[in-house]
Order: sequence, then C-alpha cells, then structure tokens
Amino acid sequence: MVLSKDESPIYDIRISTIGPGYVSGQGAVQELTDMDLAMKLHYLKTVYYFRSPAFEGLTIINIKETLFNWTAHAYIPCGRLRRADSGRPYIKCNDCGIRLIEARCKLSLDEWLELKNDSKHKLLVPNQVLGPELLFSPLALMQLTKFTCGATSVGVSWAHVLGDAFSKACFMNLWGQAFRRQYPAQPLCMDHSNDDGHNMKSPLKDPLSIKRVGPLGDHWATPNDTKLETYSFYMSSPEITRLQSKICGDKDHQQIPAFESICSVVWKCVAKVKHGSEVSIVTICTRDSKSTFERIITNRAQLIKVVKTDTSIEESSLMELGLLIMNQGVDQRRNIEEAMRYNSEFPDFLVYGANLTFVDLHDIPVYDLDIRGNTSVYVDCAIDNVGDEGVVLVFPTRKDTGSGLTVSITLPQNHISELKSMLKKEWSMY
Repeated sequence: MVLSKDESPIYDIRISTIGPGYVSGQGAVQELTDMDLAMKLHYLKTVYYFRSPAFEGLTIINIKETLFNWTAHAYIPCGRLRRADSGRPYIKCNDCGIRLIEARCKLSLDEWLELKNDSKHKLLVPNQVLGPELLFSPLALMQLTKFTCGATSVGVSWAHVLGDAFSKACFMNLWGQAFRRQYPAQPLCMDHSNDDGHNMKSPLKDPLSIKRVGPLGDHWATPNDTKLETYSFYMSSPEITRLQSKICGDKDHQQIPAFESICSVVWKCVAKVKHGSEVSIVTICTRDSKSTFERIITNRAQLIKVVKTDTSIEESSLMELGLLIMNQGVDQRRNIEEAMRYNSEFPDFLVYGANLTFVDLHDIPVYDLDIRGNTSVYVDCAIDNVGDEGVVLVFPTRKDTGSGLTVSITLPQNHISELKSMLKKEWSMY
C-alpha cells in the first residue's frame, strides 16, 4: 500500500484510562529520590511488535481485564504527581491509572517495518509529557495499534522519574504474566532509600554530566529549539566481530567489548561531523553490575559516567577511545544527587544529551514480554526529551536471530546526513 506524503497511516484513535481492578495503594505516598527528580525531564519509549497470534481472539475487554489485574500489582505508575509544602514532587498512589490509546494502521506489519523512515515508531507510542497540569498527567501511557494483517504493536511511554529502562522492562514483563494469571508475591515497589546525606556536600558547581535548564515549573518538557532526528541501523554478530578486529588490530591481548567499540566509532565520527568543535566530554550510561534492585523500579541502578579527554578525538585511535570509555569513566551519580539536594528550588536538569550520551541497553530484557506464548518480532527503544548534544542507544535484537545489536542515534538534524554517510563509507555501519 502506498500512502501520500501527508496521509497518516494511523487512524480510528480511541482513548481511555485503565487503573487497578481493586483498591491497591490507595492513599499511599511514594517519595522520589534525588536521582528520580534529576531524570524527571526524560521519557522512555518502547514499541513491541507482535504477530497476529499474540492477541488473536482477544477483545479489548479481554485485554483491559489483564490490565486491571496487572496494575493492581504494579500500582505506583498509576498514581499522580503532587508537591509537598516544600515544593518537592512526590507520587500520590491514588489508582488514577495509566492512559490507554487504541488505534489502527492502514498497513500490514511487514509493510510497516519495511518503511525506511526511522521516525515511524513515534506514531505508535504516546507522546504526552508531564504537565502543565501536573496533577492530572499519567506517568505511564500505552498504545495498542492493530495492523491490517492482524498483528499488534504495543507502544509504551514511561516517565523516567519512575525508573530507568530496566525498571520499565520489568514493569512491562509483569503484564505478560498477567495473561497467565501469574502475579508477584508482593506488588512492584519503588526505591525509596534516598542517600542519607552522609559525606555529601554542597557542590560548588554542577557536575559535567548534567545541563541545567528552566525553571520549567509544572511543565516537564525540554525547552530545546534544536530539531533532532533519529537514525538507526542493525549490526549482526559477525559485523560486530569485524569491527572489534579493526579496532584492536594485532593487539589480540586487548579486547574492546561490543558496546565500547560502537561508542568509539560514533564518538570519532560525530567529532568529524562537528568540524573542529571538539566533543571532548561524553556521558556513558550502563547498568550497575552490583545493583541489588530486584522487583524494584529505580533510577539508582544505572551508572552515569563521564569520560573526558584533552586530546583530539579526531586524531585519537579507536583503541584509545575504547580504553578511555572502559577505564576512565567517573561515576557522577552522587554528584548529581548533591546538585539536586542542595538547591532549594528543585532545579530542572538534562542528563541524556547534556553531553553526547551513550546508553548501554544490550542486555535489557525487552524480549521477555510474553503474550500468551508469543514474544515480539521486533522491539524499538528510544529516549525522548534529550539535549541537543544527542544520545546513542545500543539495544538487543531477538535471541533467535543471533546476538546482533541495534544502534539508534539521535542528533541535531543537520548532522545526521553526514554522519550516516561517514558510518556507511568508513565502517560499513548502515
């Protein structure tokens, strides 16, 4: 099917709100940590694509029933934000629910996935931000889109103030269990172990990992005038191995892992694209391997490291850049918490895109969402409301297709075309 340039393939849109099927956390208060508040301007977007058997024979009433039961065991994202007398935001667990959007697409799933436009996934996930009526804004939104072939996409928008991408995946995977009427022994909870402030000190200046914006009040949207564009590509396991070999050369004793190898190439290419404007500082976000947050949604299990160099990125070898990323990153989580805590105005920060930011999601369990024995044929991951330095996500593909990775790059629109050409020509990454 061919669509005209101005014709939207998405139609028949219906909106409702789904909350717990019975009173769950009614009246409870969920305090937010300093790290939660530092991440509040960002939104995590995921689109799961399922073939027809996953939802075949299910009415919207059947699907909503699973949502009622699911959210009763994961009720915190159904709450709404409030402010204490001090002005500090918190979540009121009042069972107001998540927003549900139903829609249809004029294309089949295969036709949709064949579209070359990387922005197509945005049409299948809600784009609402928190505020300006903060008291009524849902923290999580879901969009179910039915394709002409019977396939269904599940698009989820998750306010980062709730937790990181791994927390969001845990939240979604519980929904799959709800189809089998399997529920956790205890409701999904949120990390409330805010640092007690021991050895914390008022920072003289903001850490390198954040960019202060605003103040934005109750409208948690990035005031970014730069037009950003996303470009994504797939790298198979053999392609990743070849890239690592090019980087390491004859230094067999020194292996640069896949994520760091990809970061090195993109970092160097972005530096070239910026034509002399040095990209000397980058932010690296990875899962903390020592994290003990199980069945807890949190923003404190993600390492946020800054890598800084005084040497020219364009003249550095990829091996040098890879080793920098591996060994020289400085964890800034405590610095970020200090910057948030010791400011009475509760400032607004950008983390993703404050510097060129690389996010390692290679082991995120997004393909563990199982709907009646069916897992996604493809999952797209994105972060919305990022700073104009850009963000690079590295996330997995289906396990049965090998151990390849998808790389999604969001940069100012005027840099994307040259970057695509450079990655394709010099590194066969496209």
